[in-house]
Order: sequence, then structure tokens, then C-alpha cells
Amino acid sequence: MDSWIVWLILAAVLGVAELFTLTAALGLLSIAALLTTVVALVGLPPALQLAVFVIASAAGLAGIRPLAVRHIKQPPPRHFGVSALVGKSAYVTAEVTGRDGRVRIGGEEWSARAYDETLVIPAGATVDVIEIEGATALVYPRE
Repeated sequence: MDSWIVWLILAAVLGVAELFTLTAALGLLSIAALLTTVVALVGLPPALQLAVFVIASAAGLAGIRPLAVRHIKQPPPRHFGVSALVGKSAYVTAEVTGRDGRVRIGGEEWSARAYDETLVIPAGATVDVIEIEGATALVYPRE
């Protein structure tokens, strides 16, 4: 079997595998195999064909893949509105119980309830916002 057929089959297999993985790495190896197919058709010896494949693969993986990955990666989702308050710290301005209370979150005063209804959190304590329920922050004291 001619070597160019082997390289062409390898390129096809890697190309199909890329369709299933979407990593860009197998696609770059497939392109390197296609380039090597052309070199084999020209009639260069197998050692040079292998060298072309290795160099093209290394160049693709080292140079092009980082660019592709940078464009594929999505930034972490940003939280807007009240969902951005979850996880923030707050300052208790009026005692917080399982029924009511007041906290200051990032300069704004909010009605609050203790996340654990059995807790009583005194004014001046620092709490974490666990959840926002309507216009009420459910908070838990920091330890």
C-alpha cells in the first residue's frame, strides 16, 4: 500500500474524531496528516514524510491550538441584579431573626431574615448572604 494512502486514511480518521471531541487538537493533527499526504504524493521518502508530520503537528499544537482554545473558552457567567449579592458579606444594622431584621449590603439597606430560623444575629455582626428571596436577604453569620 502506498504511504500517501495511509496518511490520507489517518487524516480522515483524525478529522472524524475531531467532529466528536471538538478539542481542536485532533483537527490540527488531521491537517498535518493531509499536508504529509501531499508530501508523500510528491515522492519524498518515508523518513521525510514522518518529519513533515511531526513538524506540522508540533507547529499546529504549539501555535494555533492556544489561539483556538482562547476563542472557544467562554468567560465565567456574570451575575447581575440581586443574584450578584449572593455570597457577599453584609453588616447587620438591626437584629436579624428568623422573621425579620435589617442588613447593609454594599451600601444599600435590605430587609433580612436568618437563613437558620432558630438563630438570632445581633446588630453589628457580619453575615454572608446565602439567598435573596424577593426583597429579603437570607443571611447566615460568619464564624
